[in-house]
Amino acid sequence: MNLAFAPLLPWFVLGPLIAFALAAVTAAFFGHGRGRWWRLAMLAGIVLALFQPSIVKEQRDPVKDVAVVVVDRSPSQHFADRMKRTDAAVATLKTELARFPDLETRIVESDPNPVGEETDIFSPRADSLSDVPRDRLAGTFLITDGEVHDVPKPAAVENQGPIHVLLTGARDERDRRIEIIDAPGYGIVGNKVTVKLRIVDANIPSNGSIPLKVTQDAGSPATVLVTPGTDTSVDVPIEHGGPTTVELEATPADGELTLTNNKAAVVINGVRERLRVLLISGEPHAGERTWRNLLKADPSVDLVHFTILRPPEKNDGTPFNELSLIAFPIAELFDVRLHEFDLIIFDHYQQMLLLPEYYENLANYVRKGGALLEASGPGFEGNASLFRTALRDVLPGSPTGREINAPFKPVVTDLGDRHPVTTQLPGTKEQGPPDWGRWFRQGEVEPVNSKSTVVMTGAENKPLLLLSHAGEGRVAQLSSDQIWLWSRGFEGGGPQAELLRRLAHWLMKEPELDENQLTAAAKNRQITITRRSLERAPEPVQVTVTNPDGMTQQVALEETGHGIAHATVPADAIGLYKVSDSVRSAFAVVGSIDTPELRNILTTEIPLKPVVSATGGTIAWLTDGEKLDIRRVDADGIAGGRGWMGLRRNGQYTVRGVSETPLLPVGLLLILLGGTLALAWFREGR
Repeated sequence: MNLAFAPLLPWFVLGPLIAFALAAVTAAFFGHGRGRWWRLAMLAGIVLALFQPSIVKEQRDPVKDVAVVVVDRSPSQHFADRMKRTDAAVATLKTELARFPDLETRIVESDPNPVGEETDIFSPRADSLSDVPRDRLAGTFLITDGEVHDVPKPAAVENQGPIHVLLTGARDERDRRIEIIDAPGYGIVGNKVTVKLRIVDANIPSNGSIPLKVTQDAGSPATVLVTPGTDTSVDVPIEHGGPTTVELEATPADGELTLTNNKAAVVINGVRERLRVLLISGEPHAGERTWRNLLKADPSVDLVHFTILRPPEKNDGTPFNELSLIAFPIAELFDVRLHEFDLIIFDHYQQMLLLPEYYENLANYVRKGGALLEASGPGFEGNASLFRTALRDVLPGSPTGREINAPFKPVVTDLGDRHPVTTQLPGTKEQGPPDWGRWFRQGEVEPVNSKSTVVMTGAENKPLLLLSHAGEGRVAQLSSDQIWLWSRGFEGGGPQAELLRRLAHWLMKEPELDENQLTAAAKNRQITITRRSLERAPEPVQVTVTNPDGMTQQVALEETGHGIAHATVPADAIGLYKVSDSVRSAFAVVGSIDTPELRNILTTEIPLKPVVSATGGTIAWLTDGEKLDIRRVDADGIAGGRGWMGLRRNGQYTVRGVSETPLLPVGLLLILLGGTLALAWFREGR
């Protein structure tokens, strides 16, 4: 109830009247006049009547207080039995809080797959309470392992009720993890890079050095002895362009909380500092410029180009010093510096100038990982063919001795449609001949064995472009010398630039152009698996996916055409995923293995202690087995103690209606005024 006034006159009128009345009464008191007290009572009654006092009574409806339960569902909560304890605590809190009819309970869950790889529970709490005034907050329960990364400053949670923490882990947890200190993102092919790391043991007794397994590109693992707590450097050789994946795995310790962070992966992108290409043109011809323009257009290519202007059969007696600027450096190129080149191209070249031992050097160069492209065309059919040298052991096609002179359009074979060098070239069609210009000359060759892959055919459906592996190297053979017609735009031209670019990169073992490859890429909590193969599988290919926790699953890949099969699998956990078929393996890293979410996974109360203390809350370990005792307390009372947690009672309400009762009804006021006036007269008349 409240006392309310509703003056009948404005203050600028009431003020002078009250002042005049007070002056008159004051004069009566100074003059000791009779009836002065009754006059004062009468004037007071008149003033009170002018103010119209009344009693206002509100019709109130109580408003429930709000208690919020924030449940941590982050990845670290899935270790050991934390999630089981979390679910049990949520069920118990629901039951306990339901005992209070004046309390509204809100359950809020954190993001189970945080984008920033951090545990945020105060942000979802704030979102849930955005429509609740602070004076309605009864308190907050946080069910978590304590590894929270958005803890506000204590001043930011004042007057929001007590914050109580229920820790889901055990006090004696132990863990071992790999911490990546420094890992380069790029490395030069042929060089080594250094990865710096540290093994961190938490609550694990020191036993000296432990083995660290290092696996590069799913190869054979190497073992390095590492002392926990000290920085260790691991040298990684960059053997090819593109991504190089290095998997690091520390030996598990007894009683570890999880083995997820015992592993780490580093992806280093291999780049070639400069690509050294040796182009040998046997004679000047119309297509020579095509090769030179293609190679010179790439700023990363160092091109060494020699054109033989005077082959032996054209000896006219002219001195050598009058025919060329320099002599052809045979010994330096094919003996001393041969292995400095990434790719060697023979263009319109036949046996000349080189001794037999140099061809043997070239064959060994290929077997040891070199790249060779033979594009002699019909000249390959004669007695001076390179097939008549030691190169016969590495070339994919053998000449029949026949030259075909007839117009034709190069056609990609069924096998070529699956090969990355020739698949989906610009101008190809699903049905019918490609939209390319014609060629008019081709040497007839036949594949030497099953390792020779015919990816394009020409006249009379004879092999035009053949590819093969020889030892650790790669060889390509083009049986026509008229690709230059495409570069000149004859009959619309063709994809010579794209074809030759892919061909050169395949020869130099760029990973994205491997004809048989398995890749895995992680994005948006999904892993996309891609497998390329030249072979058609009679049934869907199965791959094995190994999760960070060691669990495996079989995934069937769906063929999508052009030798490619895909599959997408969800990736709920942060860490390193391994994808394997019967031959190859690939890795995908979901999130960052060195993320704050996995960096410190032991249960702790340290991050939350400041806000708990500032709000008068409590911290309890669920593993202690104590029963949850929830109580309502006064807003200014103690909010927690040993074995119990309090929620403040705010006593808020809404006003449904208002009733007003006058203190001085008109009839009563008239009687009082008349009585006091009569008594005043009576007193003054005596």
